[in-house]
Amino acid sequence: MPLARSVLRQVAEEHGVCVRPVALRRTDTATGHTDLVDIPCGATRASLCPSCAERKRRLRAAQCREGWHLTEEPVLEPDAATAAQQYLTELRADLTKAHTAATGAEADELVLLLVEIDTELAETGVRGTLAPAPAARRVRSTRRRQDSSDLPRRPVENRTLGKAYTTPDGRTFRPSLFLTLTLPSYGRVRADGTPVDPTTYDYRRAARDALHFPKLIDRFVQNLRRFVGHDVQYFAVVEPQRRLAPHLHLALRGTVSRAELRQVVAATNHQVWWPPADHQVWWPPADHPVYAPDAPPHWSPEHGAFLNPATHEPLPTWDEALDLLDDDPEARPAHVLRFGPQLDAQGVLVGSPQAARCVRYLTKYLTKSVAECHTPTGTTESDHVDRLAAELRHEPCSPTCANWLLHGIQRLRLGRQREPTAAPRLRQDLPTGDGQAHRSQGRQ
Repeated sequence: MPLARSVLRQVAEEHGVCVRPVALRRTDTATGHTDLVDIPCGATRASLCPSCAERKRRLRAAQCREGWHLTEEPVLEPDAATAAQQYLTELRADLTKAHTAATGAEADELVLLLVEIDTELAETGVRGTLAPAPAARRVRSTRRRQDSSDLPRRPVENRTLGKAYTTPDGRTFRPSLFLTLTLPSYGRVRADGTPVDPTTYDYRRAARDALHFPKLIDRFVQNLRRFVGHDVQYFAVVEPQRRLAPHLHLALRGTVSRAELRQVVAATNHQVWWPPADHQVWWPPADHPVYAPDAPPHWSPEHGAFLNPATHEPLPTWDEALDLLDDDPEARPAHVLRFGPQLDAQGVLVGSPQAARCVRYLTKYLTKSVAECHTPTGTTESDHVDRLAAELRHEPCSPTCANWLLHGIQRLRLGRQREPTAAPRLRQDLPTGDGQAHRSQGRQ
């Protein structure tokens, strides 16, 4: 016999109704009446809520379809600030001034209030942040590697549209581009994506390439914009191949010749500069972790830092480790990413069947997580996944990764440890107008 909840979920999915709505309290600022309102959860994964995920997928498909083949420059003028946004900004300025003169528990309480105001500002549609400017970031040399080809640079014009072509009969059209980029080969693979010889397959490079792949995409887009001379706009999606290596699909507005694309791809690389493990052994530190996972450095409230379990001395901070890296003339990047030689570029015209197929292809996996795109069906595929995961077990993924403790370095932005406390409730009446309702809720 079916359960009532299962039947309700099935009916909701068939009618496109959210299956996990969020209950919010709504208070009318004019009358003081309070009631509960259910709103869609807004999930983007079908495993959480198929209805909301499908709605998000259709929205992304519409955005891609409408913005891919524009014939006029989009208007990017921001809207004027509303009364509620101005009120929150003024309130934040007053609290920021009070925070500069506060100390102790009062300062901590003001920080939590500032965080909540920033969240409220973001919910009203304000972009950007009002946090104080961070300290000057550390910049390494950006000189091109000797093994990379030269890439000419052109002044970037303030336009996003590609070149328009006119036929002999007077018709004008603006072709766009569908581009696919992949990572290089790490060894021969079978049809199911598993390596022919796991012992010679370069799992370490495959794992690190997948870990830092987004940075390579950013560098490619930067190089492409500088090379073609205008602000190239794109709709992109990253998908895993059968071998579990990520590859990139881009719907580029305008067109670029294949020869120029190959030139940009050949000149694009990303260098990962990590500090040396234990200040002695150069990358890869994952090959030689300083401490075992069952005996990691321990936190000391008195020192405000993690200590060496043997000597009980504080571990070097992230900045101290990078100072040694900057001072070493023999330093080299921890890892270098490049795209593979495979490049597929197709010209696409607006309104063509090919354009519709490309949009469906770009949004095919938007409702799935990376792990849900390809499910292992046998022992060989499961072993392939386990080998990739094992390579990343002790691998630091970012400067804030806790795995740096296993290599004798304190991660970046290591804050002072304290007991979690509830954020104070932000109580205010926003000027939203007579008879309108304002939603407010406390946050942890």
